[in-house]
Amino acid sequence: MNKNNLPLYFAIALVLGILIGVFFGGDAKDLFSFSEGNKQEQKIKKLINFIEKDYVDDVNTDDLLDGAITQMLGKLDPHSVYIPKENLQAVTESMQGNFVGIGVQFRMIKDSITVIQPIKGGPSIKAGIKAGDRILMANTDTLYGKGFRNGSVPKYLKGKPNTDVTLQVYRKSNDSLFNVDITRGKVNIKSVDLAYMINDSVGYIKLDRFARNTYSEFKTSLNMLKENGMTDLVLDLRGNGGGFIEIANRIIDEFLESDKLMVFTKDNKERIENFYATSMGSFEDGGLYVLIDENSASASEIVAGALQDNDKGTIIGRRSFGKGLVQIEMDLGDGSAVRLTTARYFTPTGRSIQKPYSGNGNKNYYKDYQQRILSGELLSKDSIKVVDSLQYKTPKGKLVYGGGGIIPDVFVAIDTTSMMTNFYFNTINNFAFDYVDENRKELNDWTIDTFVTEFDSNNEVYENYLASIKDKVTPSFRTEKTIKPYLKASIANVLFGDVGFYRIMHKDDQMLQKVLELESKKE
Repeated sequence: MNKNNLPLYFAIALVLGILIGVFFGGDAKDLFSFSEGNKQEQKIKKLINFIEKDYVDDVNTDDLLDGAITQMLGKLDPHSVYIPKENLQAVTESMQGNFVGIGVQFRMIKDSITVIQPIKGGPSIKAGIKAGDRILMANTDTLYGKGFRNGSVPKYLKGKPNTDVTLQVYRKSNDSLFNVDITRGKVNIKSVDLAYMINDSVGYIKLDRFARNTYSEFKTSLNMLKENGMTDLVLDLRGNGGGFIEIANRIIDEFLESDKLMVFTKDNKERIENFYATSMGSFEDGGLYVLIDENSASASEIVAGALQDNDKGTIIGRRSFGKGLVQIEMDLGDGSAVRLTTARYFTPTGRSIQKPYSGNGNKNYYKDYQQRILSGELLSKDSIKVVDSLQYKTPKGKLVYGGGGIIPDVFVAIDTTSMMTNFYFNTINNFAFDYVDENRKELNDWTIDTFVTEFDSNNEVYENYLASIKDKVTPSFRTEKTIKPYLKASIANVLFGDVGFYRIMHKDDQMLQKVLELESKKE
């Protein structure tokens, strides 16, 4: 720690006091009284000063404090966490749904920053940056070569709003080297990965997170699908790790009638806050399927639980993650922050879906996936353990259970035939980019619809990939059945983005097949 800076230990104590005062209505003057808490602050202050002054070796007390804060929060619960300042910006951008920069998706290909896709609406598109461009320099800084580190890219491409950067760009398609002047601006991080019509009546929306911009994106997609004739919606929350509870509630409100309870929270003083649907819902009469899996967490579970407890739609998939704790984030004054659990949330029937934990040091908490594999619950609904004392009934009499995640109404086992090793993922992704990079002019003539139905009908590209790995591995027959669609989807991802990838992978998606099966039984 720099001795000229305000000690972080003092800032921690003050900020946590402010958190309790503001959130729970305490008196701010208590922060400055000579309480037992201030004696503890003095103890920490004396220790840090002692270490800085007299410890035999040089020591970074910032690192010591970071470790101490992490250990302190580790005694609480698995989701009260410390966010170091070097990580906070990325976390904040993800949840706010935007960042300031030039707006490109990129990866390091060999030793160069290669643009995979310019981000829609970002400054890079207006400046003429194209997929496949190599960014070689930013102002006078060289961004290529063996010594350049991939992790430092944001430092050169991101920045403050309305600041300028001159990029030196190499375009392989016409073998040209040129400069581009770009003014950094706000770039949207999309929350809706994909929205399209599966057939004439069933629409599909995949939500990646519940960020600040998620509801507006969701609402736009919902309206678009309704205009295209949607009567039933598939809301895909698989892999969605959550986000803001108020955003989840706004999405739930689209499906529930006025005054229906959506969720309630309870704090350490047993104070309850209820959240009810309004009259603003635009899809209250539509059919609904919600897809969840073992990686659907937090706000995703709020949505699934609210709909299930109100007998709205059908929950399809596997038991969700099981996170029922509410966090508030507090800035610690030096660029770092703490997310502290301040309440628990409950579904409308009163279920807590938080799975058991024993402090953040409980190693089994994040080994839950392995435990689910060993228990067989990813393959059979009968292997899901339920506790009879945590049984609840929905208004229509359906039995639901608390104590750890949302159990779906319709179970779909994990597809063990679609699993590949990292070798295949890595080599396919590299092959897909190289293929598009070498054939970009010809591939630009494809539309996404024709690509999905017609691309590589003669298996030529697929055979070329197999030839490229023949000296390293020979895939089994079952693995080949997985490789082929994933290769085509990966090429579509380079060409069209996420929408291309999912449109192809959905053709063999077992949860979507289950939706269509249920739809056919309605007729």
